[in-house]
Amino acid sequence: MKISDRLLRRTTCLMGTGGMFLLIPMMVLTTCDVIARAFWHKPIMGTMELSSYMLVLFVFSGLAYTQQVKGHVRVTFLLSRLSKRWRCLLEVIAYLLCLFITAMLVWQGWVVGVQERAVSDMLRIPQRPFRLFLPLAALLLATEFLLDLIGALRGLRGRE
Repeated sequence: MKISDRLLRRTTCLMGTGGMFLLIPMMVLTTCDVIARAFWHKPIMGTMELSSYMLVLFVFSGLAYTQQVKGHVRVTFLLSRLSKRWRCLLEVIAYLLCLFITAMLVWQGWVVGVQERAVSDMLRIPQRPFRLFLPLAALLLATEFLLDLIGALRGLRGRE
């Protein structure tokens, strides 16, 4: 399990880093579009489409990494007042719910993504790869939740 755990952590980290590097071109493109609109009254064609596609990749590529580093919102104000056993029990319940939701995202994201045939209006970019990115990102997130669930179960049994 250690090798697969390391591989998952590395894949999640690389995916989050790749998404992070999309932020700079998105900012540059948007800035250039604003400048072109303001000074020459000519927007850069396809800026909204490219920005929306880059935003999808940016957001979804960081979900699993954020879970890996425990960056998602938690209610530590209430959890800190509970015993370790109760905290672990609530974490198990929360991770089970999160696994259910991400399983639905993987399933429905795959169904919708495979059926997608549309292309963007202006640049004619196929939408299928961007729709199929959601189930991939959700699968990585679900795997992170599964690892955290295993850790919470170990804590519940008193092994961690």
